[in-house]
Amino acid sequence: MPRPHGFSYVRHADGTVVITHHGRPAGTLRAARAERFLSEVESGDAQLVMARWTGAYKHGNERAARQHPRNHRRT
Repeated sequence: MPRPHGFSYVRHADGTVVITHHGRPAGTLRAARAERFLSEVESGDAQLVMARWTGAYKHGNERAARQHPRNHRRT
């Protein structure tokens, strides 16, 4: 599974944190959630933390879904 990339975040003066993925907004965190996110992103792998908080990460079942009969093209 490839490592997540392309995430960044901006911390605003009012305590709001906006997470973006390749320049597009992926999530907004406020109050206690924003503080919890900031402490977690500073202590771990920032890209992985942002991917997990936004839900934009692979679950590991993509290959199995691609091989499922309903997803095969009929010719």
